[in-house]
Amino acid sequence: MTDTSAINRDFEKYDQVRKTHTYRLAESETDEFDEEYRIATLDFGPFLHGSSEDRAQFAKEFAEALQDIGFAVLTGHGVDPVLYDEMHDRVAELFTATPFGEKMRFRARRYGSVSQGYFPLEETSDIHPDLVEGWVWCRRAFDIPQDRDAPFDAEEYWPRAEQEVQFRRLVEAHEPLIKPIAQAIFQGLGCDPDIYDRKLTQTNFGLRLNYYPPMTEEQDRSGAGRLLGHEDVDLFTILPASKCDGLQVWNHRSSKWVRLRAPRGSIIINTGDYMQRISNDRLPSTTHRVGKPSDGSHLTSARTSFPMAVYLWENEILDVLPGLGAPKYDPIEAIAFHTRSTSKFYGDGYAVG
Repeated sequence: MTDTSAINRDFEKYDQVRKTHTYRLAESETDEFDEEYRIATLDFGPFLHGSSEDRAQFAKEFAEALQDIGFAVLTGHGVDPVLYDEMHDRVAELFTATPFGEKMRFRARRYGSVSQGYFPLEETSDIHPDLVEGWVWCRRAFDIPQDRDAPFDAEEYWPRAEQEVQFRRLVEAHEPLIKPIAQAIFQGLGCDPDIYDRKLTQTNFGLRLNYYPPMTEEQDRSGAGRLLGHEDVDLFTILPASKCDGLQVWNHRSSKWVRLRAPRGSIIINTGDYMQRISNDRLPSTTHRVGKPSDGSHLTSARTSFPMAVYLWENEILDVLPGLGAPKYDPIEAIAFHTRSTSKFYGDGYAVG
């Protein structure tokens, strides 16, 4: 297990975008919280269904929120909150009802850019002693439109075929939001809103299911975290609001943590390393973590979450968007960018290109 006093600077050689702040990976009693800051909650409906003026106003507010802290909460996105309630239960059932030996048949390994499959407790990565089990499925693991060399076989990816059907509902609910979210971000930056439409047509993604079992007293005293501080490596992440408190976001302006509590049925959007790169550092890839909930329920209750990370296919080029000033970064193929960055989690041999 990694020393819980480790800091992000211990691994900065892997970063593919500029990250200037320093933080401990695990929670600490010395951490400061910004109790006054409120991450913006915005109604996505006007952008999806409104006039050109409505779309422009939303795009402006959305980009401002992301530029300020890298996170925003969206309501009015059209996904039924009942689906999210069901997914919370399905995630818990998947992890608790599947025998460990069966889970390990799907032990995570790299396919293309992304490490896909099952991650045991405390083995989310080589550097993170996270107290979470994870499971990642990318586009290839779902019976949805894509290029295939062979007929789809759910049992190649899932313990039971019906689980693909269950979680495909979540993918099919979120995929129609990918382009509108990207379009709103690009419009808010002053770019052509449709500039990534082709790249985001049937693009790759990573649906990650997380199960945080109740912490023991020993784990609670150890200083280990539920999910340690990190930045996402994607364009952006779509995260349905959790039923359990704990998500904490780094405010790079105040150098304090912000507790993010989003309303039921909302989705949390945060920008990742891909987006920081192509936005020429205009939109930060913001540090976040899952800490102990303020009510102490981590000792008695499990927590689940199911973020969907939006990627690009491996052969796409990440280039600074036009109109955002002199590029700070050279063009780079997505597979090289992604695997060099995530080598910090999976070891130096993970990088491609």
